[in-house]
Amino acid sequence: MTTLSERSTGTSRSAVAAAAVTVVLWASAFVGIRAAAPYFSPGSLALGRLLAGSAALVLFLLITRQGLPPRAAWPGIVVSGVLWFGAYMVALNWGEQLVDAGTAALVVNVGPAVMAVLAGVFLGEGFPPRLLAGIAVSFAGTVVVGLSMSGGGHAPLLGVLLCLAAAVTYAAGVVAQKPALRHATALQATTFGCVIGAVACLPFAGQLVTELAAAPPSATLNVLYLGVFPTAIAFTTWAYALARTTAGRMGSTTYAVPAVVVLLSWLLLDEVPGWLTLAGGVLCLAGVAVSRGTTWRRPRAAA
Repeated sequence: MTTLSERSTGTSRSAVAAAAVTVVLWASAFVGIRAAAPYFSPGSLALGRLLAGSAALVLFLLITRQGLPPRAAWPGIVVSGVLWFGAYMVALNWGEQLVDAGTAALVVNVGPAVMAVLAGVFLGEGFPPRLLAGIAVSFAGTVVVGLSMSGGGHAPLLGVLLCLAAAVTYAAGVVAQKPALRHATALQATTFGCVIGAVACLPFAGQLVTELAAAPPSATLNVLYLGVFPTAIAFTTWAYALARTTAGRMGSTTYAVPAVVVLLSWLLLDEVPGWLTLAGGVLCLAGVAVSRGTTWRRPRAAA
């Protein structure tokens, strides 16, 4: 007979495995977006990725016969769909047209610190001293990254700001999705969040049609990859793990993403951020680590 402890250990291991899949696939997305940037504008790339992801997810949903999520899950699904699947992807795509993949990953990874702020505002977590200190360190890191980019003109600095906007929408989407997972399965929340994000990006449909006609087959396959693997699969494994742990702990797993991105972008794109940019990125991650020290520990943090 399986004991409660054994079931808990099994659940923990499955959540860790799901989070690991998410980290690797999301890291590959930063490189894939950078590679697609010469052929697709930010909005059309987001729409193409979301359409491919939605098609795969709807197919999975039909196969598993999970149907529509309960009414109580829809507010969180809608908010996460618009902010995380929609706005986040457009902002990140735009940012990566202006900065390299490693820099983008470093800046976006201030997201967990932003999650802590949003938890303090919307989930009653408050603002403990470690949180405020962590935010200050992350802000200093973002300033360093911005200064390292300012020498290249206004475009790279704008890219940093867009990646920062992506971090905010990513964090807001996670905080909105967590309560929805009380009522919906990971696949339901991901599928309908992705569909809602695609609907929000429909104004870019004309650009997508035009750019698909001109893009080489390799670039089109890249869009399909982004939709199926870093979106359909990775967002589902994220939601699966998020339903089994706190948002703070899940946010912490993304610390590994920038390192994987820098390695992949070096191997595949021959891109490596400068030393000052890397130093600023380390400060960003250090600030996140400090801010996570006391936040999200109380049981209601997972609400």
